[in-house]
Amino acid sequence: MSVPLQRSFDDLGAPLFEVPFCVLDLETTGGSPADCAITEIGAIRYRGGDAEGTFHTLVNPDREIPAFITVLTGITHAMVVEAPRIEEVLPSLLEFIGDAVIVGHNVRFDLGFLNAACDRLGYPRLPRRSVDTLALARRLVRDEVRRLDLGSLAAYFGSPVKPVHRALEDARATAHVLWSLMERAGTIGVTHLDDLLTLPTARGSPAYRKLALCDGLPRRPGVYLFKDRTGTVIYVGKAKDLRSRVRSYFYGDERRSVAAMLRELAEIEHRVCETELEAEIAELRLIQAHRPRHNRRSRPGAAAHWVVLTDERFPRLSMVRRPRPEAGAALGPFRGMRPARRVVEAIWDALPVRRCTGPPGRRSAPCAFAQLGVAMCPCDGTLEEPAYRAVVERLVAGVEAEPELLLDPLDRKITELASRSRFEEAAWVRDRRRALATALERRRAWEALRDAGLVCAIADDGSGALVEEGRLVASWSDRTRPPLLPARLVEPGHRSPVPESLADAEEAHLVWRWLTSGTVRLVEASAPLVMPVRPVPGLERIAV
Repeated sequence: MSVPLQRSFDDLGAPLFEVPFCVLDLETTGGSPADCAITEIGAIRYRGGDAEGTFHTLVNPDREIPAFITVLTGITHAMVVEAPRIEEVLPSLLEFIGDAVIVGHNVRFDLGFLNAACDRLGYPRLPRRSVDTLALARRLVRDEVRRLDLGSLAAYFGSPVKPVHRALEDARATAHVLWSLMERAGTIGVTHLDDLLTLPTARGSPAYRKLALCDGLPRRPGVYLFKDRTGTVIYVGKAKDLRSRVRSYFYGDERRSVAAMLRELAEIEHRVCETELEAEIAELRLIQAHRPRHNRRSRPGAAAHWVVLTDERFPRLSMVRRPRPEAGAALGPFRGMRPARRVVEAIWDALPVRRCTGPPGRRSAPCAFAQLGVAMCPCDGTLEEPAYRAVVERLVAGVEAEPELLLDPLDRKITELASRSRFEEAAWVRDRRRALATALERRRAWEALRDAGLVCAIADDGSGALVEEGRLVASWSDRTRPPLLPARLVEPGHRSPVPESLADAEEAHLVWRWLTSGTVRLVEASAPLVMPVRPVPGLERIAV
């Protein structure tokens, strides 16, 4: 026996004329499946508005039918005493429903009884995807029909079948109401299954009338740009399915930021992309180009910062806006001073790197950091260069090849603070360690992409990408042919150990995440694509 299963996400985008619907209605001995039972089932399966089959049976509830139920439905105990029980009926009903979308008037009531029977008899529950004509009516005709019960709606829409509290007749009346409501929904752009399923949650906000701006959006990966009346881009987003994602803004999103954005919305522009990776990177580039005011989280900061080692006799860590190509132990870029500062503090916790900024030997006594023993500083002229050089070499080695030199001291410090019940301080060090480990891993990924040059890779689904030193050059899906691998597009320059801009860093991160997703294989590269032998310790605990 086949049991209905949840259909795929792609099926949710099917045109309504292709979707099979099973309109059903139950009669029961009461209102709760906990202590009541089914007495009659009526169901009709439709596709494209045409009936494909009918299912109808009385059901023996194994209990007396209350008198008021008999008055309401006309079903007596004598009528059901020889009828099959639900355990005999349920398998056939589940097979009849199959992959159809279940429809009912107040469908939660019917599904409650059917799912209770499925639970009791060991069958999987019915799919959660269903259409409630009562919820649709509340959204579409509340202002036209005073009462939204099935009888009132059937009369309003001129149903040839009058509901009489019998399962099959009520199912036929529900089907007529469904087609009438779907006709109304079509006038506001509801043409696919996902539109119909989300329509009942749409709020009656002034922005809902702008749903027509979504007309013409394809069901393809891509990016969308919201524009105001002046043509200014106010928001950029990406989507696996452009049509579904953009329309979702009009379906019950109660965030104040979304309401404000929709009030300003006057035009929607879209760009189709071959792959999700291309859509992610297109979104990133468009945000960098337009700096939309409603992309608050992903909008680039006022200024990126890098952490570098200064070029002087006793080097120290410095946060700079533009690193030199030859800067030692460089990390970054970071989206502002605060995350850069956290990485500096992590290195300070790991190694006694110089913290004072004055010229060596200028002070008569060591600075406060040297006195506390947390830093080796040359401020009083007593620090010897060979001793400090060992600290700098350890720092450079930790950044470039052996990350455990920086991270292991932080692990020991976290353990020590926790053992002394100084949990708040341990949490601070843990956060710094996470920031440093992430920065180290991103530097490694950048260097691997930079050194590999031109990379061609293909995913399991047949899509692929061409990457040049961390930047996406071209992409293709399983429907398009991959380009020929050209000669190197960018001549090697000064080989910076870190990206020169935040945009380059974020794009390289997206590319690296795709390459290392486990579903991508390398086809060709200008040079080997490799990572250092020593991994970043504990990185599996960090969301890079």
